[in-house]
Amino acid sequence: MLKLHHAPNSRAGRIVWLLEELQLPYELNRMEFSPKALKSDEHRARHPLGRVPVLEDGEVMIYESGAIVEYLISRHSDGTLKPAVNSPLFPKYLQWFHYCEGMVMPPINTIVVHTLLLPPERRNEETLGQAKRLLVKALEPLNENMAGKDYMIGDLSGVDFMLGHACYMSRRVGCMPEDMTQLHAYVKRLEARPAFEKGIKT
Repeated sequence: MLKLHHAPNSRAGRIVWLLEELQLPYELNRMEFSPKALKSDEHRARHPLGRVPVLEDGEVMIYESGAIVEYLISRHSDGTLKPAVNSPLFPKYLQWFHYCEGMVMPPINTIVVHTLLLPPERRNEETLGQAKRLLVKALEPLNENMAGKDYMIGDLSGVDFMLGHACYMSRRVGCMPEDMTQLHAYVKRLEARPAFEKGIKT
């Protein structure tokens, strides 16, 4: 059986969401989001930096949420969540899939660090402001892309497990302007999916 090592309020929520959408049986190791749990020798044996998510599939141990999404779609889905390589949608799939960690998540990480993780005396308002501005700019192409679509490339795909979760987080940190109406509607569609709700609340 698949086993997912998970901590709340982390990228691991993407993987719970995907597992639920695929209706795959899995075991969940729910860990505290704390150095004591994540930096333990036991967990460092799974991930050298002590992070989540980590997926076990028999003899396979794989980390990085994007890699896990690709792995599950390639090995454990019916092929509907990823366009074929000769599809005209395939280049867009690749672009938006990697846009998530390349453009959207870095400023989110900085925002979380300077609002939640660092003690108040170490937080930097200038760094925080810059990260918020970068995040809004990174979301602008996504808002434009969503015109006339329900999901990032049309139908639900691996891209949504990456960028959909990132858009949800962007809204949570207050960096999705109200005039980004396409993205707000997109996040609401995701929230209406029971599997997404399970992924976020687990």
